[in-house]
Amino acid sequence: MSTRDVALVSASVVGGALASAIAVRFLSGYWRKPSSNEVDSLAVDANRSLENSSVQCPFDPSKRKGYLSWDDYFMALAFLSAKRSKDPNRQVGACLVSQDGIILGIGYNGFPRGCCDDKLSWAKKSRSGNPLETKYPYVCHAEVNAILNTNHASAAGQRLYVTMFPCNECAKIIIQSGVSEVIYFVEKRLNDSVMYTASRRLLSMAGVKVRKHQPQMSQILIKFEEP
Repeated sequence: MSTRDVALVSASVVGGALASAIAVRFLSGYWRKPSSNEVDSLAVDANRSLENSSVQCPFDPSKRKGYLSWDDYFMALAFLSAKRSKDPNRQVGACLVSQDGIILGIGYNGFPRGCCDDKLSWAKKSRSGNPLETKYPYVCHAEVNAILNTNHASAAGQRLYVTMFPCNECAKIIIQSGVSEVIYFVEKRLNDSVMYTASRRLLSMAGVKVRKHQPQMSQILIKFEEP
């Protein structure tokens, strides 16, 4: 083998090793589980790309595409309301809507008005086994707050959007207030599902429609900036 051939073989080996190293480094980085900050950043970039791609020609007379559906709009308000909850374990929001699509009331889970949320427990369990040391005897659920926040307007025949399927106590109030339909996002799963089984039974017997929300958008980006 000539000197030239040896040089070519050596260069090929070095080049192949370098390419392999780069490929391994790239693939290891590619398959690495992204951090929460990276996921948020990717989501923001995706939303920006979507918004930029939807910029319309100023001479185009057609309406904008990609706007929110009514269902996504009202459920998004329920999710936004949940952000106001001070419950450290689970934040639930609700939005009450008229048959004409008018927002009547919104609510989230928290303590009743006038009850200091620094003087009552937010714990799910009590170390001593005393239920009064947990949040459950004190919390007012999101569905109830949305109905009570209607400024005394009737809830009869209205739709209730809620981020979580209502328990049996909330179902009773929903029925008694006259709500005709409940749209929920997720159903809570418990080992003891008696309260939720009872809720479904009560709502069904009362003729209240129940359906799971099927979002048309996976997420909505809200930016506090001048439109």
